[in-house]
Amino acid sequence: MRLKSLVAAMAAVASLAPIASQAQSTEENPWMVRVRAVDLLWQNGQSNGNGTLAAAGYGVQTTNVKAQNEWIPEFDVTYFFTKNIATELVLTWPQQVNITAGPGNTNAGKVTALPPSLLLQYHFTELGAFKPYIGAGVNYTIFGNRSNFPALGNAVQVDQSSVGAVGQIGADYFFDKNWGVNLDVKYATMSTNVTTVQGGTSIGKLTLNPWMPAVGVTYKF
Repeated sequence: MRLKSLVAAMAAVASLAPIASQAQSTEENPWMVRVRAVDLLWQNGQSNGNGTLAAAGYGVQTTNVKAQNEWIPEFDVTYFFTKNIATELVLTWPQQVNITAGPGNTNAGKVTALPPSLLLQYHFTELGAFKPYIGAGVNYTIFGNRSNFPALGNAVQVDQSSVGAVGQIGADYFFDKNWGVNLDVKYATMSTNVTTVQGGTSIGKLTLNPWMPAVGVTYKF
């Protein structure tokens, strides 16, 4: 009698296993984090304003003003509203941007840039462990040390911030339900006005527009 009761209980538990498994999958934690190494590739451009640095007597031509490429760390937090729709907050800390100018790439100075981005993403989840995605959103860059240009007498400055669009394409490959690797490429529109510290005379506009290819590690809760 006890044996029959035990067999019946085991059968009942076995019949509930698929239901429990399905409930667990539907209640999966929607959070995911990544740590990436990003190659920051500035797509430099320049337009002159009402004056030039050379005309102002600073001795550095405004031609060929550009920022130097660099590697930066990145931390990303993703939240899934559904299995396909997610939002991603892209974070780092203020990064030093070296500015050069003139035909000989004279070191003009350096500023700092803090460029958080917020993107809405669509994840393709029907390919097993390989999960590509696309995203689009907004980039908000905060500039610090805005007049740190010793070669120019610290007489010019850049804007406090810039707002632009950002696009993204990438993919995760998961080794198990939690850990994976990530490849990602973003492009952001980013520019800043250059003005004199005294009087605010327009010197021109420095367009940065970085490409940001990256590789990283993914952890899904």
